[in-house]
Amino acid sequence: MPALTRRMFCALLAVACATAGARLAWASEVLDLDWEDLIPEGDDKAKSAYEALGVISHDQISQAPAESGFAPVRSDLDGKLVRIPGYVVPLDYGSEGVTTFLLVPYVGACIHVPPPPSNQLILVNSEVPKEFGGLFEPVIVTGMLGTSASETELADVGYVIAAEQVAPYGL
Repeated sequence: MPALTRRMFCALLAVACATAGARLAWASEVLDLDWEDLIPEGDDKAKSAYEALGVISHDQISQAPAESGFAPVRSDLDGKLVRIPGYVVPLDYGSEGVTTFLLVPYVGACIHVPPPPSNQLILVNSEVPKEFGGLFEPVIVTGMLGTSASETELADVGYVIAAEQVAPYGL
């Protein structure tokens, strides 16, 4: 798996530091997000691509839009305590579990297909290693959201989360 770049590490560290001071003050103000909420108003191209995909099956994945570079993000969400469901694509893991992963909106994103736009990808860092049952099981992540552009070997990423909680998502 790819190692963290210095830029990714600095972005995650900044979000983690901001999280530590704000954790108690915002504990009751968790903002529940859907993936469409991460697309800024007025970005009709991204909204159209999102709406065209909807919930997709595995055989439709090759139709996902190939975006290069960084898509616009919602800066008003920077520093907010959020909760968002998605799927895990592990980036950094050891014998105890995964500590860094991409949270993606659908199964198969970033694996053998063009990645979604960067504003539809979240780089997640968890201080506590997590074990996951597989790539097809949804999770829900709660933590401080940051709007820090990062590059991974798999995709360009528009958001980061310092995870306070990662749990199975009950459908």
